[in-house]
Amino acid sequence: MHESVAAFNMPTTDQVDGAARALRMLADPTRIKLMWALLQGESSVNCLAELVDATPSAVSQHLAKLRLSGLVESRREGTFIYYHAADTHVRQLLQQALFHADHAKGAHPDEHNPHHVHEIG
Repeated sequence: MHESVAAFNMPTTDQVDGAARALRMLADPTRIKLMWALLQGESSVNCLAELVDATPSAVSQHLAKLRLSGLVESRREGTFIYYHAADTHVRQLLQQALFHADHAKGAHPDEHNPHHVHEIG
């Protein structure tokens, strides 16, 4: 059946494996919040912990996993480490997932909805 579909295309195994790894890393509410914050700019563990309402220790563990997966990068300045999103490709994925979450609940995101996810960047 798929042979009859014009321009039918399947992703490669490497592409599928990479996408699955990224989605597994993002399949955690705290990590989604961390990535959302880091897509808006660089931040320290303590600042991120406050933003996502978690302990610095928990945030550090999440950041380590995100860094190992290639979604987050860090830089050292003296004794401080600052984190940022490795690239912005994940922005659209998060925006769509958050939009889908609103839509699935029957919400209609618009400017009057205080929970509406605004595009960033």
